[in-house]
Amino acid sequence: MVAIMTGMHTVPPPTRRPLRQLLAASVGNAVEWYDWYAYTFLATYIAGQVFPKSADSSLVPLLSTFAVFAVGFFMRPVGGLLMGAVADRRGRRSALTVTILLMGGSSLLVGLTPTYAAAGLLAPVVLVLARLLQGLSVGGEFAASTTFLVESAGPGRRGLFSSFQYVSTTLGQLLASGVAALLVNTLAEDRMDSWGWRVPFVLGAVLSLAGFWIRRGAEETRSAEQARAPRPGLFEALRRHPRESLLIGGITAGGTLAYYTWTSYLPTYAELTAGVAKSDALLAGTVSLAFFALLQPVGGMLSDRFGRRPPLLFFGLGFALLSVPLLHALRDSFAVLLLVQCAGMVLLTGFTSISAAVNAEVFPPRVRAAGIGFPYSLTVALFGGTAPYVGTLFEELGRPGIFPWYVAVLCLLSSLVYLRLPETAHRELAR
Repeated sequence: MVAIMTGMHTVPPPTRRPLRQLLAASVGNAVEWYDWYAYTFLATYIAGQVFPKSADSSLVPLLSTFAVFAVGFFMRPVGGLLMGAVADRRGRRSALTVTILLMGGSSLLVGLTPTYAAAGLLAPVVLVLARLLQGLSVGGEFAASTTFLVESAGPGRRGLFSSFQYVSTTLGQLLASGVAALLVNTLAEDRMDSWGWRVPFVLGAVLSLAGFWIRRGAEETRSAEQARAPRPGLFEALRRHPRESLLIGGITAGGTLAYYTWTSYLPTYAELTAGVAKSDALLAGTVSLAFFALLQPVGGMLSDRFGRRPPLLFFGLGFALLSVPLLHALRDSFAVLLLVQCAGMVLLTGFTSISAAVNAEVFPPRVRAAGIGFPYSLTVALFGGTAPYVGTLFEELGRPGIFPWYVAVLCLLSSLVYLRLPETAHRELAR
């Protein structure tokens, strides 16, 4: 295999089977995120079964459920660091096979969590443990799959390949939303409460085995030169590249808050603030997610041609200006909710379609996976993972109108980072 010399780095040609690489990354990633998001869509059912009810407020169990959702996010930086280190030391494919097995096991644990009525405090303890393991898996998944996808791309196609990170993430989320909507609309409420909410998690464990099998046949993207080099230390990326680590945080902060608000929390937000029916909220979320998935390759290809900075600014400034009017426009109407969600998806594509490419282009290959994984996952934990909890807490405090301003301000701050971001779309990616 003839290598291309670029400065001090050796850049091998792209992988021989790019479509197989996309399939390995995308199918596994979709299964990972299906397991992760099933929890979000079924939060109201889990709340009633796993947490004790409060005489003071009906929102207390839901707040507890979203608190566990946030706790899972705080294991993601640990997963990003540990699995990123595995990807940098042992190869991207090895890390990807570990993360999907870990996700399958933790998803099964959620499905088998006992109720509070049956096991008392053991029920929330088991749920927290399962979410911690899921957080570990998802943090490692992003670090490894981001690196794997972008390194598999040919010249001028990193944005396109990058977009499949969120195509597959969205397909996993779409599947979770679809399964939840199907169960809600076909099972009686008492059956959904008693056992129906467990079905998606057991299904996720089975799907994880299929993803594991597909990933075992993928081609390793770490170069032979990197494989022969001394193994990087666990914290080497943070020690040697502090500026790049901070840059990842600034790029991600507004994007992750907007992403989790629009793709995960908005159905619940619409139920709480606008009185939208639960079935309508789930259906609108499912339709808008399908629309969102279709947009991702378009955004990726545009960034390959025109650069990374224009779409990032389109996203950041768009949300800074429109978050408040869009969220305030919500009414007890399926059509209005769907319109608000789809409008946000268009803006969000400017970030999601290229975030994997932008992140990978920041770090050198020796510490690329761990360098991306820890700061990205920490930022997601701080701002994305807490979005449902913060939004629900504002509702509990009687100030739901503050939340849209919170989204707008953080997106504006990220836009300031995008303005100073060096353009990397047309540079060679060292491997």
